[in-house]
Amino acid sequence: MDLKGITYSRRKMRLLLLLLFTTGFLNVTVALRNFIRGRSKGGNLGTPLLFKEHAWLPKEQWFTQMLNHFDSTNARTWKQRYFQNTEYYKPDGPIFLLIGGEGAAQAKWMVEGQWIEYAKQHGAMCFQLEHRFYGKSHPTADMSVKNLVYLNSEQALADVAYFIESMNEVHNVSDDVKWIAFGGSYPGSLAAWMRVKYPHLVHGAVSSSGPVLAQIDFQQYYVVVENSLREYSKACVDAIVAANKQFHIMLRHPIGQKAIVQKFNLCDPIDPGHTKRLDISNLYETLASNFAGIVQYNKDNRNNSRMANLTIDATCDILTNQKLGVPIDRLAQISNLILNASKEKCLDFRYDKMIHELRNVTWNSEGAEGGRQWIYQTCTEFGFFQTSTARPNLFSETFPVEFFIQQCIDIFGPRYNIDLLNDAVKRTNTMYGALKLEVSNVVFVHGSVDPWHALGITTSLSPKATAIYINGTAHCANMYPPSEHDPPQLKAARAQVGQLIDEWLKN
Repeated sequence: MDLKGITYSRRKMRLLLLLLFTTGFLNVTVALRNFIRGRSKGGNLGTPLLFKEHAWLPKEQWFTQMLNHFDSTNARTWKQRYFQNTEYYKPDGPIFLLIGGEGAAQAKWMVEGQWIEYAKQHGAMCFQLEHRFYGKSHPTADMSVKNLVYLNSEQALADVAYFIESMNEVHNVSDDVKWIAFGGSYPGSLAAWMRVKYPHLVHGAVSSSGPVLAQIDFQQYYVVVENSLREYSKACVDAIVAANKQFHIMLRHPIGQKAIVQKFNLCDPIDPGHTKRLDISNLYETLASNFAGIVQYNKDNRNNSRMANLTIDATCDILTNQKLGVPIDRLAQISNLILNASKEKCLDFRYDKMIHELRNVTWNSEGAEGGRQWIYQTCTEFGFFQTSTARPNLFSETFPVEFFIQQCIDIFGPRYNIDLLNDAVKRTNTMYGALKLEVSNVVFVHGSVDPWHALGITTSLSPKATAIYINGTAHCANMYPPSEHDPPQLKAARAQVGQLIDEWLKN
């Protein structure tokens, strides 16, 4: 074959490889796991379980928003999605706003949820505003690093401020109308920060499970996970420790590695000659995240089907049932239950494949569901890295801070290192006040089972900045539609929040 023919053949081969690469036949794509960086697919608030049938759900609407609120020379705009419900509104009533976060806005939140019960009581108009870069609210053509500079809490708060000003004009409401902001998880932080930054626009805020302290090494997260499991059963924690010891021993031997692949239905073999240390760290963190997700959303009345709707009780019952085999077999059963619930064929633990998916900047990628965006915010504003180093006996020592910093670098580039994040976290805490917010008309609600409460305000700052700490409840539990099965302390907390809202609206 002549040189021209060889060149042509090589071009054909490149095109074939590109086709295989993009269509997934080379197995380079990966299903991102259901729980990553303390975030569940769909966002930490997610979708509520509706206890009633509804004849209608409000349709999505669009609001013209500025791309950069802090550059008066930048006139670029984009369309931000929101929902509205005026069914309960009475003339001169207040306006309630559910702030969106690290997931798509959900119309179901406009017809049920505890904030809707408060709206019925006060004749409030209700809005839900989707957070920029999440859901369908795409401010830029893609999620490249140059565009993600517009994704941060400051821009999000300014979005809320401009939305409030615009809705006041559109609906011709009086100047003394009172807006109450609601938010759960990261939006819980935003709700409180709206009172810090824009008190002239937001009269009060209900901040549920909001972490207001930015922290790189979030060691306390898995401490709370262990404590929550231990409170149910010490034998449950002992079973996890025993299972991980067996797992660690099996990883050292070829026969054991093959058994792990089979028991946990791994997508790829464990080959000590080629498997990177980061693969093993990723595998350990994936298994630990199973328990994190179960604890974080324990009995919270949300649609948690991706986590097989497992509760702490059900999980510990499996882990302590010796009839189901040795501890590692029971650990595998928990993992496979979650894997099957999420309709994944196998557990993908390869670090490079995960990074490859999270590098995808297009809006039609799996990472665009919120994973890439949320990881960017943790790498540039908050940290929140749920490390294993405080509980190495339970979840191994394989995913320390360095493991997460490496992800920031590998996904976004070398400048996203520990030095950048140190400065970013310091800036976030300085800008908002961390655990010493100077604020009024805010209630901070946290559950003792929720690991995020460790970065939240759980003790009242003042008579007008109240904290409610609910024993035995999980992440954002007070926000979901109430159920007759809710514990009395959760019912009491909802009532207390309602009383505070009453007081704010009267003053």
